[in-house]
Amino acid sequence: MPVNTMEISARNVFTGTVISIQYGQILAELVIELPGGLEITSLITKKSAERMHLAEGRKVSTIIKASNVMVALD
Repeated sequence: MPVNTMEISARNVFTGTVISIQYGQILAELVIELPGGLEITSLITKKSAERMHLAEGRKVSTIIKASNVMVALD
């Protein structure tokens, strides 16, 4: 099967492994483990997760756009 190479403008791209997926009625919550053990949690539509055939153990790329990152102080 041919592999498409995607070119994107975002610079914050991290490759990791899906370690858990929890499906709700509309959304799927994915926990992705990056090298070194850092985990990223992402919410995507259930339909997208199913279309992409996401499953535990699958390698994925995470893309974080700086305009969508929040910072808070206690």
